[in-house]
Amino acid sequence: MFEAAVNGYLVALSLILAIGAQNAFVLRQGLRKEHVGAVVAACALSDAVLIGAGVAGFGVISGAVPWFADAMRWLGVAFLLVYGALRFRAAAQGGEALMPSEAGSAPLGKVLATCLVLTWANPHVYLDTVVLIGSISAQHAPHQLIFGIAAACGSLSFFTALGFGARMLAPIFARPAAWVWLEVGVGVTMWAIAAGLAFGS
Repeated sequence: MFEAAVNGYLVALSLILAIGAQNAFVLRQGLRKEHVGAVVAACALSDAVLIGAGVAGFGVISGAVPWFADAMRWLGVAFLLVYGALRFRAAAQGGEALMPSEAGSAPLGKVLATCLVLTWANPHVYLDTVVLIGSISAQHAPHQLIFGIAAACGSLSFFTALGFGARMLAPIFARPAAWVWLEVGVGVTMWAIAAGLAFGS
């Protein structure tokens, strides 16, 4: 049982550690100190639901619905292209528009909506959580539940560290130019992921 818990925690960390659309958004919100707790909770709860679905064996959805994978793929491409363009536009507006102390706080509903779309419209999240974690959990029978709970805890700890740990970088991002480069970096990340989804196998 202990081995299942450790493996579940480490597997979740290894899958979500790479920078992606969701992680870039959490980092940005952490740097802005804007609705961080809500964003972290939304990401962690979403992962927990998806991990639970995978552990429970619902990964067969993609097999039962042939068009599901392609639909999620192109929905993700479209959203990432639009979101990336918005980040480039924000960078073009200059540092002052991006300073947390001067820019108005975005409404909680808008922030959460963006966060949830970045999470649920990303096809990779289903591969990582539902398919991969779901299939790996089967190797730890009869402790799949412990594996899944530990994986969800791994996700929670990562997003908490990313969101609230970003505040340590606040002195660097007190400079307007740093925010411009962050927005450019996020935009490039979004478009790179979109290209990978569109042209990847």
